[in-house]
Amino acid sequence: MRRTLTAFVFALSIGLGAGSLAAAEDVEGVQEHPMIERYPGQSIAWQKIENYMPYEVAIGPVTGYRQIDDWIETEGRVTRTFYELEGEERTYSEIYLNYLEALEAQDFEILAKGISDSRRGADIGSTNWIGVAYAANPITEQGPQNSLFAGTSSSGGAGSVVARKERAAGTAYVVITVEQHSENYIGALIDIIEVEAAETGLVIVDAEAIGSDMAEYGRVVLDGIVFDFDSADLLPESNEALTNIAAYLNANPDKLFYVVGHTDSVGTFSYNYGLSGDRARAVANALKDDFGIAHERLEPHGVGPLVPVFSNESEAGRDKNRRVELVERQPGG
Repeated sequence: MRRTLTAFVFALSIGLGAGSLAAAEDVEGVQEHPMIERYPGQSIAWQKIENYMPYEVAIGPVTGYRQIDDWIETEGRVTRTFYELEGEERTYSEIYLNYLEALEAQDFEILAKGISDSRRGADIGSTNWIGVAYAANPITEQGPQNSLFAGTSSSGGAGSVVARKERAAGTAYVVITVEQHSENYIGALIDIIEVEAAETGLVIVDAEAIGSDMAEYGRVVLDGIVFDFDSADLLPESNEALTNIAAYLNANPDKLFYVVGHTDSVGTFSYNYGLSGDRARAVANALKDDFGIAHERLEPHGVGPLVPVFSNESEAGRDKNRRVELVERQPGG
């Protein structure tokens, strides 16, 4: 059975593990996704980022010739990163378990998992499963990443884990496959799918969601805040979101916050910097004047286009970069 899930993208910043030991030889121009830290010693050999694309997430075993019955069809920003580990005394099962345990520790829902040394098995993580699961999401470029789909006589097995995390403002999927390609070479492909907003309906941040993300990340995007075009005038549609933000603030009266405005990169820096500050002040003032939030608890700032969450090359990316965030502030900060 296939099912479709859509939700709003939220900028993620989850580290897996206590800290990563970055390998020295990443290929030029790549950047590790902040959601997942690499296994110590791995290097990035290939990366592909699509601001928007469909992705089919396989969550069931192989049920027939090149067939899996259970999928989740989704779409959004997809970051695909292939890691190499060479010349280390490590096994694919060790790396697989490291990623699995780290995802579980970060409260991801494990949708599917498996480890296998069989080339013909139907189980999740088998070579057969990998071939079917990734055929639905093909890699068309040549490069080291294709070693994952080209078994050798010295291959030592593989494992896959599929996970999902429901965020305050949306959903993210992670698909990780690790393969022992030879005695001294382990490849790992990590696909991260940050789901795009539903086409209908406006996502509104709520007090519970604000608290969840604030506790984990110290910041939250204030979804549902809407401004008039190219101005800092709040539109009436913002009232529900402001009500929910005020509810969170009232439930946490001892906490202090920055209200931070962000823009895309279209236009001059000075204009965008000013607009982002004006929008941050508009939100802070509305919360103070209309909802009775104490003036000293909210400190507004604008950073213009300096902290994008997506590329500004597409309208979808620019839309996500135009945002207001609530960031926890320490006393005296």
